[in-house]
Amino acid sequence: MTARSRPAQPLLEVRALGCERGGRLLFRDLEFSLEAGQVLQVRGGNGSGKTTLLRIICGLNDGYTGELRWRGAAIAGRRDEFHAELLYLGHRVAVNRVLTPLENLRWSCRLRGRAGDGRIRSALAEMGLGGYEDSPCHALSAGQYQRVALAGLLLAKAGLWVLDEPFTTLDTGGVALLEQLVAEHAENGGAVLITTHHRLSLPGLRALTLGVSR
Repeated sequence: MTARSRPAQPLLEVRALGCERGGRLLFRDLEFSLEAGQVLQVRGGNGSGKTTLLRIICGLNDGYTGELRWRGAAIAGRRDEFHAELLYLGHRVAVNRVLTPLENLRWSCRLRGRAGDGRIRSALAEMGLGGYEDSPCHALSAGQYQRVALAGLLLAKAGLWVLDEPFTTLDTGGVALLEQLVAEHAENGGAVLITTHHRLSLPGLRALTLGVSR
């Protein structure tokens, strides 16, 4: 096999992953990979382990067996490098209700490297929050509150997006906008791992279903 024909190395590899919670097996010998330009939707009923799987991959749950690899090497040995390329949005939106959208994103951007207020305001405007930049987040609607967190997708330079039910509380316009962001991220060489009960309409979408007999 020549270098030109050699298949691309997966960004993320999950090998023989197993996890129990409360004495109940969630999954065993779970294996999949995610390459640049791919979107993988994790499906399954309530309690099937979708959120647990995402938290394991992001390093927020160490109660598992198996191996996680990033760019061909075990994540355990290159955790800082992996986290530098990871953006995780969980069930609980990481937005401080006391702060304004601008203040929230200013703080989160500084954790990853500075982003100017002009860039942050542009991201908020693109998410439909123009004019709300300096309003306290507790004054926003649930959908607007969610959009503050999603504006972080426009500011992060992360190759892997891990999104846990990101469509919750979004209106029709917000759903369409987020689908567009996910599609564009994949088109630009990024990868997305997502859980949602929303029916996604994305080209080349792959699916992984948990809670089925293996």
